[in-house]
Amino acid sequence: LNKPEWYLTQVLMWIGNHAKFLDEKIQPILDKAGSSVNAGLEFSRALVMLILEKLAADIPCLLYDDTLFCHLVDEVLLFERELYSVHGYLSSFPSCMHILSEESCFQRWLTVEKKFALQKMDSMLSSEAAWISQYKDITDVDEMKVPDCAETFMTLLLVITDRYKNLPIASRKLQFLGLQKELVDDFRIRLTQVMKEETRASLGFRYCAILNAVNYIATVLADWADNV
Repeated sequence: LNKPEWYLTQVLMWIGNHAKFLDEKIQPILDKAGSSVNAGLEFSRALVMLILEKLAADIPCLLYDDTLFCHLVDEVLLFERELYSVHGYLSSFPSCMHILSEESCFQRWLTVEKKFALQKMDSMLSSEAAWISQYKDITDVDEMKVPDCAETFMTLLLVITDRYKNLPIASRKLQFLGLQKELVDDFRIRLTQVMKEETRASLGFRYCAILNAVNYIATVLADWADNV
């Protein structure tokens, strides 16, 4: 259960190792017979169906172990990425994302994603470098003087989007968007709490850093507004 990468990698190796044989030996036979079947894709589809069976059997066994469950989701997302980008798998075919979209599994994924995002926010705001810009010494890069915590937070949101963007069901994507909106509001509240501590020094370093953070986040969210 703790090594899903073993069978996921094995399947990717099988697909890669058989590609030339299927393309050069099997595909011409299908073409000659007037079939529209793509040998390589059908081979991939059959192996992915085995993975779906394996996942359906494994997921209930690790649903309540955060570490194992997170590791499984991470490995499945990496597998899916390679399957589509390297091996040309079709989005209309069955995929692991259908398993991750099933109710019990999906709700667990959402819960765990939120838990780890909040932990990340705790660590980024308690860091000594939270209010310092990474690029403070590079003038032409640092026009907005973005504090480290704001940049890390927006990267966190971007990573979450990247993880859920290939879900096959729009309503599931919207639930993840709901999580992101919650995180933005949580971050806003945290910034407000820090700002209240700094009101006596409104021209102080940290107070200015908070304003820069808010400006940066608002600007990036406006840029993302066109991303359906």
